[in-house]
Amino acid sequence: MTPKDAYTLIIDAIDQGTYRPGDRLVESELADRLGVSRTPVREALQRLETQALLARDGRSLIVATLSHDQMAELYVVRTELEALAARLAAQHAAREEITVLAAMVEEDRALLGDAAALSRANRRFHEQIHRASHNRYLVQQLGMVHRSMALMATTSLAADGRGTAALEEHDTIVEAIAARDGDRAAAALRQHLSTAFEVRLREEARRI
Repeated sequence: MTPKDAYTLIIDAIDQGTYRPGDRLVESELADRLGVSRTPVREALQRLETQALLARDGRSLIVATLSHDQMAELYVVRTELEALAARLAAQHAAREEITVLAAMVEEDRALLGDAAALSRANRRFHEQIHRASHNRYLVQQLGMVHRSMALMATTSLAADGRGTAALEEHDTIVEAIAARDGDRAAAALRQHLSTAFEVRLREEARRI
């Protein structure tokens, strides 16, 4: 296994909630869990620390926790980049890519009530828009942003009624992309993420 493989597996484990913000990552335990030597794990951990996905707690490495300000900053960057992706998708997406996006919205309705599954489907939907933008540099930047999103301990889709509303918003985004209306697609994506952020802030306030 290469360092990249170990890196991807650890990222996936964080994204899937196997390791949550604040959890300690021990090199030897990860090596055993992944069935690899310590060297690729060590290199993967160093890379994750450099990307601020892991933080130091004394001599230990833990999964980083986003502060309120960091979360707000992340949403600002994500919203602008995703809006650009939607605008470019309206210009460049192949007919087949738009068909896939529409199908994903319909298929995801079956996941309502399962916040974890809906969250994974939501990520796939947004990644499909990224790819449909046909801009490799934008896709790279959005990949970094979405890796940081994994540091949020909960999903806004767990809030009551949010799943249904989010899918309706997805439908509006796809309609704009299918109409080749870049301005409307970008605006719909911005509104979608603004609403998601507002829901997350409400949920955060309830836990104070």
